[in-house]
Amino acid sequence: MAFSREPLRSVGNRPTAEDAAAGARKPNPYGPDMPKGGSANPWRLSDFDIGRPLGKGKFGNVYLAREKRSKYIVALKVLFKSQLQKAQVEHQLRREIEIQSHLRHPNVLRLFGYFWDETRIYLILEYAPRGEMYKILQKMPGGRFDENKTAKYIRQLAGALLYCHEHNVIHRDIKPENLLLDMKGDLKIADFGWSVHAPSSRRATMCGTLDYLPPEMVENGAHDQNVDLWSLGILCYEFLVGKPPFETETHQETYRRIATVDIQWPRIVTLGARDLISRLLQKTPNKRLPLAQVMKHPWIVQMTGGPH
Repeated sequence: MAFSREPLRSVGNRPTAEDAAAGARKPNPYGPDMPKGGSANPWRLSDFDIGRPLGKGKFGNVYLAREKRSKYIVALKVLFKSQLQKAQVEHQLRREIEIQSHLRHPNVLRLFGYFWDETRIYLILEYAPRGEMYKILQKMPGGRFDENKTAKYIRQLAGALLYCHEHNVIHRDIKPENLLLDMKGDLKIADFGWSVHAPSSRRATMCGTLDYLPPEMVENGAHDQNVDLWSLGILCYEFLVGKPPFETETHQETYRRIATVDIQWPRIVTLGARDLISRLLQKTPNKRLPLAQVMKHPWIVQMTGGPH
């Protein structure tokens, strides 16, 4: 019996509340386990037309692709098993899939599904046409954004992180390289390789990018979701100034400046932006400005044209 295949359903076909509501209105003619992507009806490479390469990573490549049945455009991330095994990061990939496939937020990149063959693992991702935030930032005059654009991105990222934290997910590696922009120029969190489900944990592993590490991780202490608030402050500073606040010639000096929260303020950082960044870059984690208050901060409201 040949089953008709529904395009681009979530991994493992775990229905969301929205899916369940839609299902109540319109019965699924294929049965509860038959949308595309389940074990009885897996994705295959032959389900896609493969287009141009979008990027190259340490463990594989990303390609523009189109799902043949629906004509839906996606980004297909192709990872080589041998490279993953050599670097001993299979567990990190499993965690990334488990977390990202269950997140539904306009500023979080969707993971629609995954499949594999003998040598490769394929992730079916939402396509963000404007590409990496890092590359866009580099092309800007002075390598920085203006206040309006910075505030827009920080507000969108704060909303996405708030959603993640409400679902017990800490990202732990917020930086321009892990952010994408969609067709409308809206931000998407794209890489969940370092993220972790944390219902009650305070973790003590070193991860993330040096310039974005908070004091508690530099000092090898336990950390919680407040690490993402610190990274948000670092990102806001880099967007406005063109480099992270604690960047130096040596790792040792960067560690020292992070541990002592040694911030230098160029004149281009206005008082409103400085206030927000200072409230996020607090050495004591629980003193950092909560994400809901970041979105209501006067500078954010002023630069984004009012509350959202």
